[in-house]
Amino acid sequence: MPASPPCSRARAAGVGSPPRKEEAMIKLYGVPQSRAMRALWMLEELELPYEHVKVNFATGDTRKPEYLRINPNGHIPALQDGDLIIWESMAINLYLARKYDKGLWPKTVEAEGRAFQWSFWAMTEAEEPLITAIVNRMFLPEAQRDEKKVADAAERFKKPLAVLDGALAARPYLLGDAFTVADLNVCSVVSLASMVGFDLGSAPNVQAWLGRCLARPALARAQSV
Repeated sequence: MPASPPCSRARAAGVGSPPRKEEAMIKLYGVPQSRAMRALWMLEELELPYEHVKVNFATGDTRKPEYLRINPNGHIPALQDGDLIIWESMAINLYLARKYDKGLWPKTVEAEGRAFQWSFWAMTEAEEPLITAIVNRMFLPEAQRDEKKVADAAERFKKPLAVLDGALAARPYLLGDAFTVADLNVCSVVSLASMVGFDLGSAPNVQAWLGRCLARPALARAQSV
């Protein structure tokens, strides 16, 4: 008998869907094939009921007036929690982990600072070369793809990869012995390396850490949404 698919707490809806009698308090706007995936993962880690409103940039959903009222930047994801609307995937995850803490939020102010540090580092240091490679390997029309840009991106990625590998040399997770929001946020970026074939052979600590993070059941549930 085939295995049952992972059970997610999400229910799907479109931007223009009418309200239901029992409306979920939390709504996440976006599609899994985007930065919304890290927010889906966080919601599943926290075991929160939520409504997944599918907003796809590829089909122009992010430019529709009804979505621009939620995020005037026209990007995904966006999260609505009651009357609060938050943009930016890292901010969404930090907010959720702190408000609905189930062990993913750091226990000290100092550890909070490092969680912020690693989350922002992932966006400013690690993500750019990965996105450059993904765009040139997967999204641009064949005639516009540039393998030199991919090679340059792979070279630039070596520095943040080495930094992360060093940080994981003496501990299984970024803040110590336990998986936290810092690991989820950074893993959601660094794991993109496998999509473009970047070599992680020089970073055994990162490889082992990725294995631990990517094996979490909550991620499997998020990927099934």
